[in-house]
Order: sequence, then C-alpha cells, then structure tokens
Amino acid sequence: MSKSLLEHINCPEDLRKLKPSELPILAKELRRFIIDIVATKEGHLGASLGVVELTIALHYLFKTPEDLLVWDVGHQAYGHKILTQRKDLFHTNRQLGGLSGFPKRSESEYDTFGVGHSSTSISAALGMALASQLKGDQQKQHIAVIGDASIASGMAFEALNHAGVTDANLLVILNDNAIGIDPSVGALKAYLTKVKGDKKLAAQNNIIKALNFNYSGPIDGHNFDELLTELERLKSVKGPKFLHVITTKGKGLKQAEENQVQYHAPGKFDKVSGDVLSVNTDHLPLKYQDVFGKTLVSLAKENKKIVGITPAMLTGSSLKLLFETYPDRAFDVGIAEQHAVTLAAGMATQGLIPFCTIYSTFLQRAYDQVIHDVALQDLPVVFCIDRAGLVGEDGATHHGVFDIAYLRCIPNLIVCAPRNELELRNLMYTAQLGLKHPIAIRYPRGRGVLSAWEQDFEPIAIGTGVQLEKGTKVAVLSLGAIAVNCTKAIEQLKPNHLVGHYDLRFVKPLDENLLHDIFKDYTHIITVEDGAVKGGFGTAILEFANQHAYANTIKILGVPDRFINHGTVQQLQEQVGISADEILKSIQKFL
Repeated sequence: MSKSLLEHINCPEDLRKLKPSELPILAKELRRFIIDIVATKEGHLGASLGVVELTIALHYLFKTPEDLLVWDVGHQAYGHKILTQRKDLFHTNRQLGGLSGFPKRSESEYDTFGVGHSSTSISAALGMALASQLKGDQQKQHIAVIGDASIASGMAFEALNHAGVTDANLLVILNDNAIGIDPSVGALKAYLTKVKGDKKLAAQNNIIKALNFNYSGPIDGHNFDELLTELERLKSVKGPKFLHVITTKGKGLKQAEENQVQYHAPGKFDKVSGDVLSVNTDHLPLKYQDVFGKTLVSLAKENKKIVGITPAMLTGSSLKLLFETYPDRAFDVGIAEQHAVTLAAGMATQGLIPFCTIYSTFLQRAYDQVIHDVALQDLPVVFCIDRAGLVGEDGATHHGVFDIAYLRCIPNLIVCAPRNELELRNLMYTAQLGLKHPIAIRYPRGRGVLSAWEQDFEPIAIGTGVQLEKGTKVAVLSLGAIAVNCTKAIEQLKPNHLVGHYDLRFVKPLDENLLHDIFKDYTHIITVEDGAVKGGFGTAILEFANQHAYANTIKILGVPDRFINHGTVQQLQEQVGISADEILKSIQKFL
C-alpha cells in the first residue's frame, strides 16, 4: 500500500519536491489531516480548510522561511503549521504545553509574526519589507495574507495607505470568503461582492489600484493552476502588489461550507459525517454572553433609548439576540473597535444609551477612544466587557486579564464585575437608569453558576460591595466571578469562623465604608482577581490601605506579571494560583 504524500512532507523543502499535478492530492490529504485532529481536539476549523490550496501554493513557490509569510489573525494557519515541521505535534494544538492555536514567533522560524488579533499583517509585512530595503536585500519576498473581514479594519487601511507610497517588495493577498467569524459587513464587503462578479469593475474602478497597488484577480483560490501561475508572475513584479483570491470557508467539509458561523470553531464533531457532537446542556447554567443578550433585549423592550454595538462579535457576544428582535437598534460595525467606541460616544451625546459589547482583549485596541472620546467627556456609555479573565485554549493573545488595570486609572469611569448572572443582569439594569458617567461591566467566558437568574430587576448602588461570609481573622476580598473559587475554597474549611468573604463588586469606586470595617475586623487580607496583579484590584486595596495607614497583612492573588499561554481555564487558574485549591492554600498559610 503506497504511503500518502503528506506522510513524506515535514517541511516546505519536502513540499517543493512534488510535481504540480500532485498538489491537489496533497490538498485533500491536508484537509483530512486537519479535520481528523480538530474533530477530537477542537479549534478553529473553517478558516484553515478554506486556505489549504493557498497555503500549499505559497510554501511551494516561495522560499520560506527566508521569504517572510505573515498570516492575519492566524485562525487559518493550521495547514501552515502542519507543513512547517509541526505535523507530528499538531495533535497538541491549543493544549497545555502544546502548540499555540495561532502563529507564534517563539514556536517556529516559519511563524514570522505573532498574531491572534486581526488586521496587523499588512503593517507587519510592510515593516519587514522596508527593513529588507534598508539592509539592501532586494530578493526577499514579503507576503501578508488577510481576510475580507480584517481588511475592513482601520489599521489595515492605514498600512495600505502607507505601502502605496513606497516601492517595498510587498504582496498582500486578500483571502475573500465573505465571512470572518460572522458574515462580513459594511460598504467594503458590498464592493468586494461586486468585484467578484464584474471583471470590468475589478480592472477599472478599483479601490486598491487607487492606493497605488498592482492589483490582480479575483482568482479561484482552490484552483492550483490559477494560483501557481499568478503567484509565480507576482514574484517578479516590483513594488506593492495585491492579489484578490476567492475561497470558500470550510471547503471540503459539507457542513462547514453550509454553516460557516458554527464551524468557525465547532467544538468536537464526527470526523466522518461532519456533524457536531451534541452535548446536553439543558441542566447547565446559561453562558454569561447569553445572559447579557437576553437581558439587553428585556431592557430594550422597556427603554427605547437602548442600542447595542459590537465590533464583529454579533454571535460571540450574543448581541444577535437584540439584532433579531430590534434590527434597527443593533449595530455590527465590523472589526473596528475604535469606531465602535466612538460611535457609542456619539450616540450618547444625543441621549441614547449605548451598550457597547467588546471582548476584553479587543477593547485594548480602542483604549484611546475609551479615554478621549468617552471618559474625558463623561458620556454615559455602557461597556459590557465579555471574555474578561483567563479564557483558556486561545491563549496569550486572547486572555482578558488587563482590563481592570487599564480601566481603573481612567477618571469618570465606573468599573465593576458581577460575581454571577443575577448580578450581571442587575448591573445592566442599573446602568440604564440614568447614570451620569460611563460604566464598564466585566464578565467571563463560559457558563455561569445559577439556574434561576431571570428574576425581577433590582438596582445596585454604585460602589457597594457585599459580605458573603463572616469571619474573625482572614478576609478574602474577591472581584467578579472568581468569587466562585473563593467560596469553594472557604467551604472546605467548615466549620469555619475564622475566614470571611467579601464581594467588592466595584473596583472603582471602591466601597470604602465596607473596607474600613474589614480592615478593622481582620488582621489578614487576601485579594483575589481574574486579572493582572500589577495595577489591578489588589493594587487598589493596597492603595486604600496605604492611604488610611492600615498595617494589616495583605496578599494579592491574580495573574502574575507575565503572559499566560494556553490550556483549560482550570489548568491556568491552577497555574497562577487562583483555583479553589490554590486559594485554600493561601488562606491556610494565614491560619
């Protein structure tokens, strides 16, 4: 029995020994390899299946890693990893101690730029191309592969604008499949749709040509003859070039082609039939994102001023629930976090109540807008910060661990975190009652802890915490959903009368009355947060203690001053010392 082609390929040099006629066979084998492993190990499926031919063609024709290849976002880089010396390790993808789910410079010389967030590839590749120019290297190629959702981002346009006035040896490949995680939106998407069906428009009235790029395409991204011919031609074209490639996300798996949103990252599925393996979730609490989505719909029914905004996370944030109910009051602005925040600010000036829902790690991209456009003008925008804290297998690029630290230093901004779904519901209710300041409500990825969260709304007084457990010696102060781990830790001490537990709820403003009582009643304080310890919740408690000359012993638990890699949330919490067991160990040291 003859061995497969993929079995003999461990690096691009092996790939280049194949005949062009063998590449379609390799493409089938590579797709099957990706499907077989992702079916059981989980990960980002559809994007990688869609670029199999393009991935093979690039490594076949270009001399990687000497030629520099940058993948935007990196959702689509599984085939790239498999062909670049990581085939035998691919089964460890996204697992603790295994391969990263995204390109990562420290993992391989073929990963020329670390990614995870969108729209960085053109800037990075242009920087590399200009560096090659300065070093006198005229032969090196620089390729950025970017999707149609990512290219609509402001940063991508900034890079295109700059590249167009250089003579850098840069090739931008637009992988156009009309979808990111959700379907692409906006005027550029509409333009690209027209270009795909009108060669005359592509040749003449072309926005990319207007930016001084040598434009070619659109071509079929699953046709090796077209890909190889055009890529070979472009290798000798001078200056900035742009190749428009049409692909199908999920190509090669029927269900992934037909349901591209679900199969972006489908979880476990049957590798033969392609069907997602059903998991009975009837008995499980709702996900925090769905509590947000359902609550927003309920609030919007009663308050006509409420609108919802998200930068391309319509499904992931569950803002789709508002969109389905009130489509004229829900706005998916595409991958444009800066625009989303300032759009919300503009709406707030006119008396609307914008709920701007953004993942914690993506809100980092709009930091100036939070300060300059919202907080400085004291506009009552409601930031609903999803995926706060450690998020698990997506790893360092996606952990939402910096928001407490980067938000609590901003004047006028209220910063809070619910410990459960009921608190999230009531904080959202409070936020639309006429607050005079902006507010940030952070909540984690995944499921909550309550079954009966959909209760009558009750306002929560701004800057107030609650006592969950009374003690006499050690006070555990938690912020947000990490309270669950604290409760589990303290329950193991029963009968307990020494350890108290307090949910501060707000890191800004702090409940100073409650804190004075705590510092007078307890000798030892432990703060626990699912965020960076530098400048975070524990730091705020230290500042309070210093301000009021308290000499209590204070221990801060949270994410240490380093980037945390990928693994399950439980594994990572254990690693950084905020799992229930690790919190218990810290408590016992004081007992």
